[in-house]
Parts: sequence; structure tokens; C-alpha cells
Amino acid sequence: MRPISVLLADDQPMIRTGFRYILEAEPDIEVVGEAADGQEAVEETRRLTPDVVLMDIRMPRMDGVEATRLIAESGSPGRVIILTTFDLDQHVVDALRAGASSFLVKDGPADSLVAAIRTVAAGEAVLAPRVTRRLLDRFAGMPSPAAPSVPPRLDVLTGREVDVLRTLARGLSNAEIAAELGIGETTVKTHVAHILEKFHLRDRVQAVILAYDSGLVTPRTR
Repeated sequence: MRPISVLLADDQPMIRTGFRYILEAEPDIEVVGEAADGQEAVEETRRLTPDVVLMDIRMPRMDGVEATRLIAESGSPGRVIILTTFDLDQHVVDALRAGASSFLVKDGPADSLVAAIRTVAAGEAVLAPRVTRRLLDRFAGMPSPAAPSVPPRLDVLTGREVDVLRTLARGLSNAEIAAELGIGETTVKTHVAHILEKFHLRDRVQAVILAYDSGLVTPRTR
């Protein structure tokens, strides 16, 4: 099988070298390019069409949030994993809204990086249920985003799809959703796929944000 192609975007050469060293030890991963800032990351993503972009969130010329937004809006199949020095902060939330599929802390273990790349390349979001819950908690107390010109219309979903979206937004896994709703796990996967397709969402992370922005899920207040 073709190896997973990865673009490294970080303004620190030593960080890029370290990530390259880790990833090139994996037979199913290939580092196809590097970028030193957000603008270059967008250009190299367009040129190289990598499967995954490891994106630092703070870079010169253009930050990782804006670069992620441009990559997502371009229709690129590449998935973005945000790299951050801090845990779930406001910049990470903004990047997830912009279209990132996951985030990783830079000083995390190497096996987490490799696992995240494989998972995201397979089309899944990496956020574990506990992180999804923290993401919703992070939204609590934040000002609601400005309403878009055409707000999300959840009435295009079936009743069961709404149930699945609501439970997904609570951070439940497919198995947990199946158990709570009394349906099969394969059926849950089908409903999730329909939700993503109807709203042109990239992955489950974007579905969680949709549930929050539409008012279907209200984070608990602090």
C-alpha cells in the first residue's frame, strides 16, 4: 500500500527535524515536504497534496489557524493535525473550528504522534471522547459565535440522526452511542456518515462543533 504522506509545518527547524526522525522510522509513513510558516504550508499542501499536515499553531506570516482554514476551504483531501505547546487553549478551539481534525501537544509521546497520523489519514478524527467532552466544556462560558448568513438547518436530519448527533456531541464513542440508543454499531456509523455528508463536514470534530453552534447541545456552565 502507498505510504501515508505527511507535510511538516513548523517555524523551528529542530522541531521539524525531530518529527521527521520519528516518522521516517515508520515504514507506512513518508515525509514529503516541510514548511516554515503558514503561507508556505498552504502552498506546499496545494503542490504536494499530502494526506496529513502537521501544523504548528503559532508561525510567522500566517498562523496555523488561518492556514488550516485555507486548506480546508480549498477542498484539499489533506487532514490537519494541530501542534501546540499548550493543551486545549483558545487557539486550538479556533483551529478545530477552521477544519483541523485533531490536535497534539508537542511534548507528547512519539507513539501518540504516529497513531494520530494513521487515524487521521484513515478519515477519522483523533479526539478521544474525554477530549471531546473537554472541548465542549471549553465552549462553556464563551460568547456564542456570530450567526452565519445561513444558519445550520438540522431539520434536514432524520429524528434518529439528530439523536446520534446529540450523543456524539456528548463525546460518546460509536459503541456507547449504540448502547444508549439501542441500535447496532454499524447503524451508528451509517448515521454519522449521513450527518457528515449532509453538512459537508470533514469529520466527527466538525460534527461536535455543528451541534454546539446550532444550539442542539448546550455546554454546562461554569
